Amino acid sequence: MSAALAPFVVGLAAYDLGPGLAGVHRGLPSATVSITIPEQDPLEIAWAGRPGSRRRLRAAVAGLHLEAAELRQPGCTRGVWLTLSPVGAGALLGLPAAALAGDVAELADVVPAMADLPERLAACRSWPERRALVERRLLAGLARHGARADPSRTRATLAALSGTARVQEAADRLGCSRRHLSGAVRAELGVTPKEYQRLVRFETARGRLVAAARAGRADLAAVAAASGFADQAHFTREWRAMAGCTPTEWLRAEGPGRRG
Repeated sequence: MSAALAPFVVGLAAYDLGPGLAGVHRGLPSATVSITIPEQDPLEIAWAGRPGSRRRLRAAVAGLHLEAAELRQPGCTRGVWLTLSPVGAGALLGLPAAALAGDVAELADVVPAMADLPERLAACRSWPERRALVERRLLAGLARHGARADPSRTRATLAALSGTARVQEAADRLGCSRRHLSGAVRAELGVTPKEYQRLVRFETARGRLVAAARAGRADLAAVAAASGFADQAHFTREWRAMAGCTPTEWLRAEGPGRRG
């Protein structure tokens, strides 16, 4: 990864949804902006609990969201998955993460400069070629938008929110009122400070859950305690509310070793 991109890119990887039912994947709530580009067949995406929300997209870009989505990729189930930090949306895509919050859209509509990226990626013969192509496009975006982006304040805000479970304490650390903090976070991310903290805690728990499963000791009580939940029952309730299933059900369907 280019050093210039490192502050803005959380992950860039090839994916394979695996041999399950038509390549179905549960897109969990996230505190990042994600771009999903199938290798061949378009994606079919629907929000859990939203009848009639299914859409067919050649490449999808999604903002921060607090509910799960169902991604279905019939045929070829491979592709490229890119995740950006909230400040990365402005620096690389030229728009605030708030413009994408709680939604998923066609990449070409949101970032016209990337309209031909799916076809260009499909023409690549190897993962190193695909990775290099994505990095070049991101660097081009940084050259166009990076000079206008000043991520220092947003980074400080997110660090303060991530470092405490109390919004007022985060505001005190930043030297501003809770009302000012709320307005700034909504304008930048499209979620409230408390919702952002909820997303961070969920992602932290998910990372610990995956690590524990890989080590062969998926102790839900231990994951819950380490991630700031009152107890295992609280953790399970929150996971079900945000993911639409229990942690155990998610591990069984999509945990380590379940996808290619």
